[in-house]
Amino acid sequence: MENNKDVLESGFLELLENKNLRKLREKLIELNEADIAEFIDTLDSEKSLIAFRLLPKGLATDVFACLDNDKQEHIVKSMTDSELSFIIEDLYVDDAVDMLEELPSDLVNKVLANATPNTRKLINEMLKYPDNSAGSIMTVEYIGLKKSMTVGEAFDYVRKNSFDKENVYTGYVMDEKRILEGVVTVKELLMNSTDAMLDDIMSTNIIKAVTTDNRETIVELFNKYDLLSLPVVDLENRLVGIVTVDDAVSIMEEEVTEDFEKMAAMTPSEKPYLKTNVFVLAKNRITWLLVLMFSSMITGGILSRYEAQIAVLPLLVTFIPMLTDTGGNAGSQSSTMIIRGMAIGEIDLGDALKIIWKEFRVSIVVGSILAVVNFIKVLMQYPGKYNVGITVGLSMFCTVMMANIVGGLLPMLAKKLNIDPTIMASPLISTLVDAMSLMIFFGLAVEILHI
Repeated sequence: MENNKDVLESGFLELLENKNLRKLREKLIELNEADIAEFIDTLDSEKSLIAFRLLPKGLATDVFACLDNDKQEHIVKSMTDSELSFIIEDLYVDDAVDMLEELPSDLVNKVLANATPNTRKLINEMLKYPDNSAGSIMTVEYIGLKKSMTVGEAFDYVRKNSFDKENVYTGYVMDEKRILEGVVTVKELLMNSTDAMLDDIMSTNIIKAVTTDNRETIVELFNKYDLLSLPVVDLENRLVGIVTVDDAVSIMEEEVTEDFEKMAAMTPSEKPYLKTNVFVLAKNRITWLLVLMFSSMITGGILSRYEAQIAVLPLLVTFIPMLTDTGGNAGSQSSTMIIRGMAIGEIDLGDALKIIWKEFRVSIVVGSILAVVNFIKVLMQYPGKYNVGITVGLSMFCTVMMANIVGGLLPMLAKKLNIDPTIMASPLISTLVDAMSLMIFFGLAVEILHI
């Protein structure tokens, strides 16, 4: 599949380089807008503009919405006022807002200057909402109905007004003041007679969001209720827009990417990896690397404290990497499960005691197996050193138990303190567990081996 795609794109590029533009246009308009955008994104500035201008107006708008931010900025700079006016009026408002949020201020002014007063008003209203709120990601293109309508009247309204709507599968029933009173789907309209009143068939059990809700709340609602769209109301329950499933999927992707970056101890980046400046990547990484480097000095301090014991029995040093690595891995496993559970709503702050009890039992099983394996391994490598085997095995058991419980509770502590739980992931937990596992190991060594 990927090879066929590469061959296809190379054929398009050959047509473009040979200036066989009519043939290229015929080939491009046969593709989905997302595939066309992907091809244009691979081109340099000059070629991408040529390819974009080949597209019919309606298709060009759909492709424009799928382009990455850099390509959108380049195309906006190159557009005439009439071309820009068509694009901004043909775009869904939420896509236009997404574009404007990434453009420099001079281009934002250029875009708004070429928008109609009504479009400009809608865009400015959406730009006022806080970043990552439901209001900032919603679209105002929805099907609004009245409960006094019959099914036949509702269908007539949908036919006349659905051309520029992003979602026509669900109608939102409002009163004269735009108060959201019910929801009706196309399926429900089809299943009832044309004389039936919307007031009688609409569902009043409405799943909705408020404009100030954060985007994590939006994702949770889509996941929980399997929605195609979600109505967004203001504080007075007036319908102001909807969030569609494609926007929810984009939010999910962004959230997962952000969580991965935070779990790897990096500042999240808004641009793709290959398009991010080297110095920006370095800046995103260096802060946490410095924090973790200095925190790792705690480990060095613990080792220096037990220099005398290490001098008496240097063999102990050979077990340190195994203990710290295993403890860090165990803690990361535990924290990953808890972070995931919190992200999808399976776990909340009230489950702390349940988590401790569950991780305690898991630790007994896992820790016991690892302890026995290590005891046998020590005796095979160093016959007769039973006390060393007991020390290593018991240290492993205690380290795993400590790491699992710490890994399970730290994300919840972060949530309690209104910190992103993903910060309490692999690098930070590994650093903490390293220090604690060394204290356990040398503490047991002093008592069992009498050194």
